Amino acid sequence: MRRLGHDEIALTHEAFHTLHPWRAAAHLRELLMACGALPRLDKQICSLERWLIGHLDTVTDPAHTQLLHRFASWEVLPRLRTRAENKSLTSANRRFAGEQIKLATQFLTWLTQQQRTLESCRQADIDTWHAEHGEHERNRVRSLLLWAMTSKLTRSLRLPGPSVKRNAPLPQHERMALLGQLLTDRDLPLRSRVAGVIVLLYAQRVSRIVRLTVDDVIRDGDQVLLRLGEPPSPVPAPVAELLIEWISKRDNMNTATNPNSRRLFPGGRAGQPMHSEWLAALVNELGIPTTTGRTSAIRQHVLDMPAPVVADALGYHQNTATRIATQADATWSRYAPGDHSRLQTPSTGDS
Repeated sequence: MRRLGHDEIALTHEAFHTLHPWRAAAHLRELLMACGALPRLDKQICSLERWLIGHLDTVTDPAHTQLLHRFASWEVLPRLRTRAENKSLTSANRRFAGEQIKLATQFLTWLTQQQRTLESCRQADIDTWHAEHGEHERNRVRSLLLWAMTSKLTRSLRLPGPSVKRNAPLPQHERMALLGQLLTDRDLPLRSRVAGVIVLLYAQRVSRIVRLTVDDVIRDGDQVLLRLGEPPSPVPAPVAELLIEWISKRDNMNTATNPNSRRLFPGGRAGQPMHSEWLAALVNELGIPTTTGRTSAIRQHVLDMPAPVVADALGYHQNTATRIATQADATWSRYAPGDHSRLQTPSTGDS
């Protein structure tokens, strides 16, 4: 603050990228954004831009440094900014972007060892790279090669398709048993119970859950609704009681930076929600597998109702819900999208 006051550093995001210690600088930057002194910028983009400066400093080949800077500036960061225009980025988004740049660095170094450059790279080199490296490396370097071909920085190359692993969904009886435990065991942390219920009942990613606000919990007379899509979804009475209790007892509401937060899961920094990875870890500690639990929930929903109805109500893409319905061999899999009535109240297994 003293250096800002004496004009020793500029009041810009670029200047904050170089400040140390970075955690204190990040906290100050968020306060300045919250009060309007700095323009709003997604914190994950801030984090990646700061990391990029340090990463490029470690690259010893000037040609590689220049190429990686172009790749990050023209491909990786623009994609993140476009995504951030629609919804808040998660740490997983930032980590994936960083891994793309790190694997691009590794690939350029490997090409040099083969006495090749990106410009002189041949199909045989691509085939050798894919044979010598694992699925993670193959998937992450793909974006560099696609960008390089589009930008005419290398010849046309044939790239194997990305590999996708799918976890089997949690068995339905296990999902219902876990739901029952979350609703009845008051010895468990309230925050983790609420997040776990939203995962298991409404098939939501934790990265989506942390973006919810208290305004997404709607009281309509005696009924409580949760806005995950349109129309808002009915909330069964036991879950409604849990949600209302949590709203009145939320953590991180007594700090100087977050006294009036509307976040359903407030974080410790101004205007920010709780870190999604932290919340996911807390839910996992209760024995709740967030990925397979969410998969089980969405499969059950598309078995019970038409996929377009489920997609609208839970905020899923129509194609995603339809694909899941087809995989589950749902009776409703050919149901046409349209203006449907509100998603029926999900069962918690109490009836």
